[in-house]
Amino acid sequence: MTDHAPKDIDTLIELLAKLPGLGPRSARRAVLHMIRKRSILLTPLADQMQRVAETARECLNCGNVGTADVCDICANEARGNGILCVVEDVADLWAMERAAVFKGRYHVLGGTLSALDAVGPEELRIPQLVDRVTSENVTEVILALNATIDGQTTAHYIADQLEGRVTLTSLAQGVPIGGELDYLDEGTITAALNARRQI
Repeated sequence: MTDHAPKDIDTLIELLAKLPGLGPRSARRAVLHMIRKRSILLTPLADQMQRVAETARECLNCGNVGTADVCDICANEARGNGILCVVEDVADLWAMERAAVFKGRYHVLGGTLSALDAVGPEELRIPQLVDRVTSENVTEVILALNATIDGQTTAHYIADQLEGRVTLTSLAQGVPIGGELDYLDEGTITAALNARRQI
């Protein structure tokens, strides 16, 4: 990676460069910054990463990431209200939680169906979703999947699997709050126009 960095530092740079959004140059800058701020940044970060490596686990029920076998959301009885929100990955779940509007439980698929990448229903957590609909007396499933071709294919597949068992809904799509038409792509404008409602 570099001609001048010691091997341990070079290895750290290479590892950081594998993270999403970080390339070799960004990783190098981050490592140099952490070394300069060793006592307030590098050492606490290394300690916390070790703790997370030892304690982080996937929720056996929904697929969220936490420190227990069952995450806080699934363990919260008040959230067992019969509404299940299906998301592609944990980042989507966390985004929904940041909004602090949804008060039900989640189901993380772990991706989307993709013929090109050979990802079928068994590689995702779709069979577990079907089981949960029955075992948890779910009355509504919200399909909060990304508006991509793979996301929509996955939503249609899940809808077929759950047809007649539960009410299926999806997130609205269209013009975001504060959005200006001039800056939107044609697909977003089309979705917004098709989802128009009376005022």
